[in-house]
Amino acid sequence: MLERWEAGTSEPPHSHPGDDMTVVVEGKMTVQFFRREGDKLVPDGEPLVLNQGEAGYIAANRIHDAKYIEDCKLVYVH
Repeated sequence: MLERWEAGTSEPPHSHPGDDMTVVVEGKMTVQFFRREGDKLVPDGEPLVLNQGEAGYIAANRIHDAKYIEDCKLVYVH
């Protein structure tokens, strides 16, 4: 699936029922992983920075957000 996101937009923390791979065709984005501690979400490591030509993998049910630093064109493989 091809998606476009404008610089400065973001997605709040969420998860997917299946594995997910994102390929950055154009632009730059970050992905922050989270873990649950009680009823709170806390960051799990440093944000993953994905630049043009790079790919990121997210395992099923892993909580994450997404921030689009530059205008992005992305290919998602579910």
